[in-house]
Amino acid sequence: MPIDQKRINGPEVTIPYEILYDSNINKVETNDKVLENREDGRTLNEHRKMFVKTGIVSQAKGSAYIEMGKTKVVCSVFDPREIPNKTEYSVQGELFCEFKFAPFSCSKRRIHQQDAEEKEYSLIMQRALEPAVCRHEFPNFQIDIYALVLDNDGSSLSAAIMAASLALANASVPMFGLVTAATAAIQGSTILLDPTDKEEAICSISKVISEEPQNHGIIMQAILPQHTQVSEFFAIGSLDLDCIKSVVDTLTAASKEICPVMQQCLVKSVIKCIKTKGHDEMEAVK
Repeated sequence: MPIDQKRINGPEVTIPYEILYDSNINKVETNDKVLENREDGRTLNEHRKMFVKTGIVSQAKGSAYIEMGKTKVVCSVFDPREIPNKTEYSVQGELFCEFKFAPFSCSKRRIHQQDAEEKEYSLIMQRALEPAVCRHEFPNFQIDIYALVLDNDGSSLSAAIMAASLALANASVPMFGLVTAATAAIQGSTILLDPTDKEEAICSISKVISEEPQNHGIIMQAILPQHTQVSEFFAIGSLDLDCIKSVVDTLTAASKEICPVMQQCLVKSVIKCIKTKGHDEMEAVK
């Protein structure tokens, strides 16, 4: 991969700080303790506290910022533009989504170019948002959506999807409804809602105790709560149908609880905009 000569690049070979830890610690017991007693004191089905705000990027048509615990994501939406390199007329508009981790957002430093995981997350974002946008309103045009993860502490994809949904609404893009997303991590019979980065890493690996296969993996679900419609479903790992069904019910309930928070954020932004315009009109009359 080519190196950007304009950037100060770190050393090619680095030593992880994990080697300073005691190597005699039983990792399996440590992982069990992490899953049973969550570090932030939450219950298994409890979502982290959320903070959302719109209109924070002045150069963009619409923008949104979201915090879920230590996970922080900012998203920008720009004006529709003609689809580049398109020879045929498109009846429906398109969405261009770009998901990116900031180089300093993860425990392992990221490169400034998109890697395979970020490209995959970009496509998932696009599929999750397309059912919510009235694409027939802007034929032969595309809307650019850029999501940047400033700090990754788990569930970054679901946070980026919700931030993008708020940014689209803030940009006055016609939509059928807001998109809410939730993530769950599974290890055996334990289901963790809104997992942290450490919990995701533990649940991504199968813990072999017996010869029988054990459920493990991560599920992300994006829905339109107003229409009870699933817009995207993404799962990794090894899961049986009964486990998936119970996790889907948990994620659907969590998404419906998140929706009023996003709606309240949009209401506050509209009220603020109306007050600002009214004040400017009164100043013009004076």
